[in-house]
Amino acid sequence: MPAVLIRDVRIVAVGGVPAPRRPVDLLARDGKVVALAPRLTALGREDGRPIRELRADGRWLIPGLWDHHVHMVQWSRTFNWLAMSGATSAEDALARVAARLAETRPGHAVIGFGHRSARWQRPPTVAELDGVAGEVPVVLISGDAHHGWLNSSALRLLGLPPRDDVLAESDWFGVIGRLGELPQDGAANERALAEAVSRAHALGVVGITDLEFGRNWIDWPERVAAGTDTLRVRAATYADTLDEVIAAGLRTGDPLPGGKGMVTMGPLKVISDGSLNTRTAWCHQPYADAATGSDPYGRPNLSADELMAVLRRATGAGLRMALHAIGDAAVGAGLDAFAATGATGSIEHAQLTTIDDVRRMGRLGVVASVQPAHLLDDRDVTAACWPDRAERCFMLRSMLDAGVALALGSDAPVSPLNPWLAMAAAVHRSADEREPWNPAEALTPAQALAASTDGATTVAVGSPADLVLLDADPLAAAEDSAAAGAALRAMPVAVAATLVGGRIVHREPDLGG
Repeated sequence: MPAVLIRDVRIVAVGGVPAPRRPVDLLARDGKVVALAPRLTALGREDGRPIRELRADGRWLIPGLWDHHVHMVQWSRTFNWLAMSGATSAEDALARVAARLAETRPGHAVIGFGHRSARWQRPPTVAELDGVAGEVPVVLISGDAHHGWLNSSALRLLGLPPRDDVLAESDWFGVIGRLGELPQDGAANERALAEAVSRAHALGVVGITDLEFGRNWIDWPERVAAGTDTLRVRAATYADTLDEVIAAGLRTGDPLPGGKGMVTMGPLKVISDGSLNTRTAWCHQPYADAATGSDPYGRPNLSADELMAVLRRATGAGLRMALHAIGDAAVGAGLDAFAATGATGSIEHAQLTTIDDVRRMGRLGVVASVQPAHLLDDRDVTAACWPDRAERCFMLRSMLDAGVALALGSDAPVSPLNPWLAMAAAVHRSADEREPWNPAEALTPAQALAASTDGATTVAVGSPADLVLLDADPLAAAEDSAAAGAALRAMPVAVAATLVGGRIVHREPDLGG
């Protein structure tokens, strides 16, 4: 691989580590930054290896960005799925399905994603989906990915018994990873995954924690071997494949065979409760509109003993945890299990918490893996379901103040894989003309950026050559959080180049090289 020399670049201070005050030249070789100086000669030519030279012309440089919570296959396939976001009712959703059926290739399933039925007047039924789709298999995945609305044809093809309502939570999670069994365009799915990696690089993303269902630790090395080899991936597992991972002797952080150094074993993902939109997130107090549901407090997916057992087993096998917990009761029970078992890892989402549990997270060293863009989607639903505890949602600043390490992500496809949107949501906490939601819990742009680089700080000699070159300063002074948020949302068009291990995986043509 050729070395890369970046001319005249401004280093952005990240994570509180000072940066040079003036533009410098940077040389990256063998996956590392090896030199920084006001003016570098083309060091390394004497060893016969080529050097690619990029003209930064005063652009800004940050460490590569990570998305710490992605379902990569699902996100990529949404590029071809029926868009259901914004459907206002079951009738609206059915009309969208009918329109798609008119253009669907015979024999192929219709899969849609994005509806949020929490505020619909009534729940959807299998029978009405049958009435529109007939024998064409249809699967409509909710925007929070916690339920699937299937017609009878899809249920039969997936070997599921007849039913009248949606599949939710544990019943659904056993199905979502099997959607590839339905008749569809496999070549289009493969193209979509390659496009997803390309889109991620164009946003400055160099790595992901992939929490996709299935055998990630096998699938990703195979993708690397097939040429999808420019993205760093931590490949998670779930309890249903835990025995295989343990039998293979894989521990979190291990390079995976065949992954060419790009894929490592990730955490064990455990979904301990549900979600807000399905009213299954487990809470200490009942939902304000609990009369509409059978579980007024939401519900746990595992008992305390079951949760302890799986954390203890995974920890003994060298795996870190990624524990999904959205409601405050689920967060509390999760922290009890971390404390009792000595497990390490993260609470995924940590959407509704108590201040005592925020402080416990800090003491236990549990990472808060949060997806700030969810607060944009969940603001109105929170007002309906949790009006008495809305101030305890997305307590990002409180977490930092308590010494909790933050790791930002998207939960794509629930929110777009876009680290700049996540940072903007964390900073401004509003996506419309309304005032920020719980502004005391907002992050500064510097804090949001530091939570998006996988712990990497200001680029220096010895840093990994996972780098992003920007047309604008992401930490430029702004008059208020609205202006700062708007600037961050605009940053995707400012990504001029992305390097992974010194390899240029995205660049604008005017940079040279």
